[in-house]
Amino acid sequence: MKFAKYLLAASLLASTVITGGVAVAQKAGGTVVIGTTQKPRHLNPAVQSGIATAVPGTQIFATPIRFDDKWNPQPYLAESWKTSPDGKSITLNMRKNATFHDGKPITSADVAFSVQTVKDNHPFKTMFAPVTSVETPDAHTAIINFSSPHPAALLAMSSALLPIIPKHVYGDGQDAKKHPANSKPVGSGPYMLEEFKPGEHVILKKNPNYFIKDRPLLDRIIIKNYKDVTSMVLAVDKGEIDMLPFLTGTRNLARLKKNADLTVTNEGYAAVGPLNWLAFNTTNKYFKDKRVRQAIAYAIDRKFIVNALHSGFSKTATGPVVLGSPYGAPDVEAYDLDLDKAKALLDVAGFKADGDGMRFKVELDFIPAFAEMQKTVAEYIKPQLKKVGIIVSLRSSPDFPSWAKRVGGHEFEMSMDIVFNWGDPVIGVHRTYICSNIKKGVIWSNTQSYCNKDVDALLASAGAELDQAKRVDLYQKAQAIIVDEAPQVFLNELPYHTVYSNKIGNAPTSIWGAMAPMDNVFLK
Repeated sequence: MKFAKYLLAASLLASTVITGGVAVAQKAGGTVVIGTTQKPRHLNPAVQSGIATAVPGTQIFATPIRFDDKWNPQPYLAESWKTSPDGKSITLNMRKNATFHDGKPITSADVAFSVQTVKDNHPFKTMFAPVTSVETPDAHTAIINFSSPHPAALLAMSSALLPIIPKHVYGDGQDAKKHPANSKPVGSGPYMLEEFKPGEHVILKKNPNYFIKDRPLLDRIIIKNYKDVTSMVLAVDKGEIDMLPFLTGTRNLARLKKNADLTVTNEGYAAVGPLNWLAFNTTNKYFKDKRVRQAIAYAIDRKFIVNALHSGFSKTATGPVVLGSPYGAPDVEAYDLDLDKAKALLDVAGFKADGDGMRFKVELDFIPAFAEMQKTVAEYIKPQLKKVGIIVSLRSSPDFPSWAKRVGGHEFEMSMDIVFNWGDPVIGVHRTYICSNIKKGVIWSNTQSYCNKDVDALLASAGAELDQAKRVDLYQKAQAIIVDEAPQVFLNELPYHTVYSNKIGNAPTSIWGAMAPMDNVFLK
């Protein structure tokens, strides 16, 4: 059964769920172990993006709204909400029975504080950029005001994007990004932190005072770190762990599908929109010329990547928005493999081949995890670009923070990267392209240093447009320019899957998957 169908049920302990035609009693208790290679630095999604923080963070912190598997917003900390006719404000009517893990009540002041904290500190600067103020006329009413209509606002209030954090803990004047409570968080979600050992595990225990009656169903969730994907896959195959979200390795997926005790599904990633791309530092002496970037795009065979390297599990990417989104742009330049065209573009850009056919040398970075999507593709790109006279040396990073420091600090020439759409372009796409988000030290911002005022204007208009047809048109026009100017080569959409034991009921398959509260997950 779908995760979302039980979001607000009054009681689950005495109910049953039909799974594969068999009635299964939903019972409380037990522990689910989740495997991951992601190592969170801390557990506060208000100041940090990414899977590593989002999976535990959405169990610890509650948000105003949650979404079902059909993209429908559902009440969570907010019992109801109302958008003004002009789209410039949203009134949240908050639950009166919700408390933080330390017993303090959640009030509208916490909502206002959380919105401002996310706006000031989260790397997705466009997400709450239109917020001008949050009014708190009473303890359970919060009115969020915007400078312009904000059609992505409800989505931005869900999942890991707007955790409601306690003002009485975080409002002590300390830097929110470095606050000690980030590693010992006080939230209001279905689970409380029991133990956090960075690089080893996160142990979450049941919140006995959760604001939804008879939830959560599990006693504990353990998020266990593994050094590599191979050992993690072996563990789930042997039954040592119960759930493995965000798995992309095609050989591993094929192997685990053969295990009759496991379910392998690609459901739960509708809002993620994961893209694998090759990014350029456009301030580099070679890559400041779009013809060089276009040449590299024509030199790479994306069909080979999808079919040969990924065994057909992934999909070819066309632009900044995944094609499953209503804002995707299927008609942009496809950059089909054309080595002659690539060579001609490099010639006109002034980078003629020498007697050995060589033009210039560059470095290519890649994320040290996700080998099949990153290192393997980088190893393919290296000889492929040699065919057009570009000598590539691969630069590996010892760990993710090292890679993030290089790319976030703009200390790279080319880099592989994995970037999410996060449901709406305002949240996950604008940040990569708007001129004002060229900021050193922030990964998954505009690390390409790409700036086009026409693109800025189109994105700004699309982000405030309430008419869906007009909004789609604006985004497609912006993408046509971006794809032509090629600050990245869009390679493939990641084939994210969740693998879980058949003993698990209500596996997380809403639009946010494991980056959403798992309060109704149970053991059969």
